[in-house]
Amino acid sequence: MKILLLGKGGQVGWELQRALAPLGELVALDFDSSDGLCGDFSQPEAVAATVRTVAPDLIVNAAAHTAVDRAESEPDLVRLINAVTPGRIAQEARALGAHLVHYSTDYVFDGSGDVARAEDAPTNPLSVYGRTKLEGERAIAASGATHLILRTSWVYAARGGNFARTMLRLAKERERLTVIADQIGAPTGAELLADVTAHAVRTLRVQPELAGLYHCVAAGETSWHGYARHVIARARAAGHDIRVADDAIVPIPTTDYPTPAVRPLNSRLDTRRLCEAFGLVLPHWQQGVDRMLAEIL
Repeated sequence: MKILLLGKGGQVGWELQRALAPLGELVALDFDSSDGLCGDFSQPEAVAATVRTVAPDLIVNAAAHTAVDRAESEPDLVRLINAVTPGRIAQEARALGAHLVHYSTDYVFDGSGDVARAEDAPTNPLSVYGRTKLEGERAIAASGATHLILRTSWVYAARGGNFARTMLRLAKERERLTVIADQIGAPTGAELLADVTAHAVRTLRVQPELAGLYHCVAAGETSWHGYARHVIARARAAGHDIRVADDAIVPIPTTDYPTPAVRPLNSRLDTRRLCEAFGLVLPHWQQGVDRMLAEIL
C-alpha cells in the first residue's frame, strides 16, 4: 500500500509517521515540502496535482489551520486550508479510488448543554475555525470518496508546545494561577489518534462499509482547571520545584478570559460508534497525559 501523509510536521502528523510506517510505503509532506511535490494547503490545485503524481492508495490529511484566534482575522486563508484544499484532495481520492482519512474538531458544535455529542448531533460552529472545519467535512462527504473523518478535541503531544508545558512553566514562576474551569472536554494525545488511525485504516481496507464520520477522544472528562491541577500535582510528586500551592490554582469562568474566537464550553464527544465499529477501548485521558508527562518532566 502506498500512503500519502499531509501535514507531517504537526503534532498528529509527527505521530502518524510512526504509526503508518508499518502499513506500506509512506510519502510524508509538510507545507514547505519540495522535490516537485506540494503540501502547501494555501495552493489547492498544486496539492491536488501532488495527489495525482503520488497516486496513493491511502491519503491521510493531518494538515490544518489550527490557530483558532488568529483564524478570526484571516478567514479566507483558513477556508483554503481547512475546507477548499481538503475538498480537492477528496475529489482526487475519488478519482484514484484511494481511501482518505481526515481530522476534524468539536468546534463544529456550539458547546451548549452538558452531554457528549454523537456524530449526528446538530452542528453550529461559533468561530471561523469551526465553520471552516465543518465545511471541509461536508466537502469530503460530498466528493464520494471512501473516507474516514475523525472529530477530536484538546489534542496534545510531548513534542512541541502544549497546555501542560505552559502550566508547568507558570507553576514554577508564580504563586497563583487562574485557569478556566467551565470548558469541559477530554485531553487527547496525538499518539492515541495516530494509533487509532492505523488500526481503523487496516479495518477499513477489508470493510469499506465502515467509512464515515466518527468521534475520537480519550475517555473521561475534565476542565482546563482540572487538567492543570493534575499536571502540576504529577510534577510536584516527581520532585519538581513547584512554586504555586494547590489551593492557589484558582478556577475562573471563560468570561474572565476573553479571546477573539469563541470557545465551546461543552467539548464532550460520544465515542461509542467508533469503539463499536472498530473494536476499540479508548484509554482514560489521565493515562495519556501521564505518559506524556513522563517524557517531558
